[in-house]
Amino acid sequence: MPSAPRRGDPTAQPPGRSPGFLERLLPRDRRHRARGRSGPRTAVVTDTASAIPAAWAQEHAEHLRVLPLPVMIDGQIYTEGLDDVETALAMALATGASVQTSRPAPGAFQRTYESLAAAGFERIYSLHLSQGLSGTVDAACWAAEQVEVEVTVMDTRTVGLAQGLAVMDAVLAAEAGAGAQELEAGVRRAQDHGLYFVVPSLEQLRKGGRIGAAASMFGTLLAVKPLLAIENGRIGVHEKVRTMPRAMSRLVEISREEAAAAPAGARIAVHYFGNPDQAHELCAELESSSVGDVLCEPLPTVLAAHAGAGVLAVVIAALAPPDNPDEPVDAAAPSEQDPPEDDAPGSTVPA
Repeated sequence: MPSAPRRGDPTAQPPGRSPGFLERLLPRDRRHRARGRSGPRTAVVTDTASAIPAAWAQEHAEHLRVLPLPVMIDGQIYTEGLDDVETALAMALATGASVQTSRPAPGAFQRTYESLAAAGFERIYSLHLSQGLSGTVDAACWAAEQVEVEVTVMDTRTVGLAQGLAVMDAVLAAEAGAGAQELEAGVRRAQDHGLYFVVPSLEQLRKGGRIGAAASMFGTLLAVKPLLAIENGRIGVHEKVRTMPRAMSRLVEISREEAAAAPAGARIAVHYFGNPDQAHELCAELESSSVGDVLCEPLPTVLAAHAGAGVLAVVIAALAPPDNPDEPVDAAAPSEQDPPEDDAPGSTVPA
């Protein structure tokens, strides 16, 4: 089984696979630029919970800023993208070390907004993980009130690539000079993206306050492996399943059903932490249901800190109907015009 591609190498594909939708996202999108629309110069700000591949973020760095969400392990703060936090987190989860997460400091948002304004941006969309899971939106709102540039803070009410794919669409629309209605419609659509996941143990979610103690005890004592989901911006039990194989089977079934129900099709992504072989098997199961290859990305460490090792998650992102002018053009669809193409550090924010 091939090794899973890492965030720093998002174009890596298992042998024999044709390029998928991520490869079509990497170059600057000419379809948006061909529209000839003009509007306020717009930037997009998000956080590392969005799981946007590093190469894509670098390619679109003029219009995109990604703020890291800190992870504290045994009192030491790690920053995703700068530190080897994945290795440190894996060791911490294996040994039972203390793990906490935090929102970015409001001052970090303020500095980001001010630097974008100084770079000539007239409007900023700040798109973040669910307010039901983090205080990140609150920090962004505080900072937005301190700056003169127009900042619209939006709660995507989700996490991972359910959040990230909407952010990527927003960046492409911003590069094209799209209007507020188009930008915001794509972000609102993220709230309907499905995100389902299974974990070997509920203990990390209980420790982080993301599920109740009663739910954790229920799963541990009765060997129940619930199928979890992001519902209304929070983690909920979607189905109660007896065994891990059954939970995995239902994860595949539900993902296929939801993708099939999307009128214009759906993009599918798989997240994992510490179990790349299982992730690739899951990708193969879902390949026929996805528009483009299933994107396989490690779960951002700020999320893995709560989900624990062995997590498997599936994102089902329904595409916008092609005849709806108010939705961003889907970045995955081929085009005939395209060539081949300051809080205290580490403070814990309760859910």
